[in-house]
Amino acid sequence: MFFVQSENGLLKMRVESPRMEVYEHDTLSYDLFPRGIRVFAYAEDGSLETTIFADKARHDKYPGRGTDKEKWSAFGNVRIRNIVKNETMQTDTIYWDRQTSEIWTDCYVKMFSPSGLMQGYGMRSDERARNAILMHPFDNEFLLGSDSTKVVVDSVNFIGPMLKK
Repeated sequence: MFFVQSENGLLKMRVESPRMEVYEHDTLSYDLFPRGIRVFAYAEDGSLETTIFADKARHDKYPGRGTDKEKWSAFGNVRIRNIVKNETMQTDTIYWDRQTSEIWTDCYVKMFSPSGLMQGYGMRSDERARNAILMHPFDNEFLLGSDSTKVVVDSVNFIGPMLKK
């Protein structure tokens, strides 16, 4: 399955999956992506901003409920990457509300950024992962501390490794 969404000639989103299964019922219909899904979201200028990869996904649609309510969920080794901010999140399950344009989870989350690693339970963000907030973070000081065994090499005046003071 390959899906592309554009607006005014600019690419907004691209979705890929090796397999899509469609199930219809009176009160609920859903699309199932049992072999994984890859989502590529683009910024206003057309550059790639965010990627979401997951082992499985599901798109629930509730027809006849006025505003055509829907819910997206991705689960199993979910990786969300904001390329612009160089941030990556890993979790087990993520939900996307198209109407409010936000993603969230209540599961364990690891967030990697240039400033270090954060982890905790629960995360809320806009759909592009620009402003991710951990709801219940762990105390991460031990993860960000300095490494006492690190060796610094002076590449200009190389006479051997110099121990960090």
